[in-house]
Amino acid sequence: MKYRVTWRRVVSMLLCGVMLAGGVTGCGKKEASLSEEKIINYDMPAEGEKIVELNIKDYGTVKIRLFAEECPKAVENFLGLVEQKYYDELIFHRVVKDFVIQGGDPKGNGTGGESMWGTGFKQEISSKLCHFEGALAYAVASDKLNNSQFYIVTGTTVTEQTFEQLKAYGKTYSDQVKQMYYEHGGQPYLDGDYTVFGQVIEGLDICKKINDVAVDSKSKPKEQVTIESMKVTEYHAQ
Repeated sequence: MKYRVTWRRVVSMLLCGVMLAGGVTGCGKKEASLSEEKIINYDMPAEGEKIVELNIKDYGTVKIRLFAEECPKAVENFLGLVEQKYYDELIFHRVVKDFVIQGGDPKGNGTGGESMWGTGFKQEISSKLCHFEGALAYAVASDKLNNSQFYIVTGTTVTEQTFEQLKAYGKTYSDQVKQMYYEHGGQPYLDGDYTVFGQVIEGLDICKKINDVAVDSKSKPKEQVTIESMKVTEYHAQ
C-alpha cells in the first residue's frame, strides 16, 4: 500500500460532485460550532513541554510542538518512534511544491513504515487543529490508519475562492479560521481527512527550502534529503 496525502483526490471529489457530509466548522470535526472551539496550531508550548527536534542533513533543525491532549495516541506513537531512532537516516521521499514534504518510510518509496505497536491505529482528527502551513500530520493508505509516515504542510496562498469551492459541497469555515488561512496559508482541502498532531514552531524556512528541491516524475527529490536524526527535548522560551 502507498501512504500519501493528496490534494488532487480531494479536489477531484469536489469537482465530481461528491458531497462532503455535514459542515466542517472546525478543522475536521463535522457539524461542530467553531465558536465553541479555539484553534491551537499557533499556541506556543509551555515552558519545559516536550517538543521534537528534526535535524535534516545540510539544511538544519526544525522544532515541532506536539498536541498530546488532542491526539494522544498520535503523539505517543511519534514520540515512541523518535525515541527508538526509527526516523534517523530516513529520507523525505516525497516533495510536492506548495503542498507538503513527506517522510517516515524505511523503504523510501511511500509503501513502508509501521507504528510503534507494529499495526496501524485510528485517526484522531481534532477540530482545534488545521492544515495551516507548518502543520505536522500522518499520511495514510487506503485503510485510513496512521503508522509512521508523516508530512509537513508547506502550504500555498488561500483565497475566498478556495472556501467558496468547499462551501459549494457542504464544507464550511468560520471567519476566524478563514482569516488564519489567509494569514498563514495552508491546505484546507485536507482538513477532516488526516490527523494533524503537531506544528512547526521553528525552522519553517527550512521546510520551505526543501519544498523547492528538484524532484522526479514521482515527486521524489533527485538529491536525497535525509533526516540525520530526531530527538525529544524540552521547550524553553528564548
